[in-house]
Amino acid sequence: MSRKFTSRVIYSAAHVVADPLADNGPGRPAVVDWDATIGYRRHLWDLGLGIADAMDTAQRGMGLDWEATKELIRRSAEAAGPDDLLACGVGTDQLGANPTTMDEIRATYLEQLAVVEDAGAGTILMCSRALAASAKSADDYKALYAELLGEVSGKAILHWLGPMFDPALEGYWGSSDLEAAADTFIEIITENAAKIDGIKMSLLDAEAEIAVRRRLPEGVRCYTGDDFNYPRLIAGDEFGYSDALLGIFDPLAPLASKAVQRLDEGDVAGFHAILDPTVPLARKVFEAPTFNYKTGVVFLAWLSGHQDHFKMVGGLESARSIKHFGEIVDLALEVDLFPDEALAIDRFNALLKVAGQPKRTLA
Repeated sequence: MSRKFTSRVIYSAAHVVADPLADNGPGRPAVVDWDATIGYRRHLWDLGLGIADAMDTAQRGMGLDWEATKELIRRSAEAAGPDDLLACGVGTDQLGANPTTMDEIRATYLEQLAVVEDAGAGTILMCSRALAASAKSADDYKALYAELLGEVSGKAILHWLGPMFDPALEGYWGSSDLEAAADTFIEIITENAAKIDGIKMSLLDAEAEIAVRRRLPEGVRCYTGDDFNYPRLIAGDEFGYSDALLGIFDPLAPLASKAVQRLDEGDVAGFHAILDPTVPLARKVFEAPTFNYKTGVVFLAWLSGHQDHFKMVGGLESARSIKHFGEIVDLALEVDLFPDEALAIDRFNALLKVAGQPKRTLA
């Protein structure tokens, strides 16, 4: 049985493990190693974390197509125990980023919502590239989200994903001005609060998240998606705190679990002592271009022994440089992330050899 936290609700957005023998090159349909993918989810649940699945970290829109996503949602829901938190992303991947009609966007959202609800998972309403390309004003967002929330059987999490994660989402909520977009976002939340469990902010802007958090209606959670400032936001201030729905809590899951247990015990200093030193690693994994952070997440899973290879759907293992990987290794060693440091260095040396670089040794 997985442990439970009492002070915060914590989700990790989880990655998928590619089939290393399949043609998972750019533009090809994703072929997933389902045993390893579901095994990693059980690892996260055992640490007490909920799983936010079929999200950006699972390479939605960057290698994981809708057919594979449907299978991921079904398999994750089947694997979840009665006390395991699972929420899955609902979007409009099938439409791409091209302008289309609001009716088609609505129908595509509803198609995906049906898959998630039929599986018995919670719902995360993701931002839509098609909606960003098609909406004429903030009113289009307000009308569509009200309709979608009306179709959710329980409560949903609304996701605000910034353009640093997906440039096609520039101007979401009807404006590229952050304050104007936040006003529209808050209006949607306030008018539909009974159908909203919480919101996920992924803007890498702590002040913007805090400002929105303080405007939320009673009972609506703020799940931080800020992979740069998560310790401060989760710890909170005199006005409140953020729960978490974080991609960086995929590789940092063991440390995140220990840190939140400290919060459960009222040990805020202990929480910071564990998580604050991890921020440089998180910032390196999520450095610009931020949307390539999934490469670092899978790289760390491989070095940590959670999968046997470093291949990704969409060929995304090539999205970062050898220098970048080396800096990730150094920062991960500083926070004792690897269960077996010798294995991690061994695997990194295999990658260095392919790149024609000298091997590394443990200090």
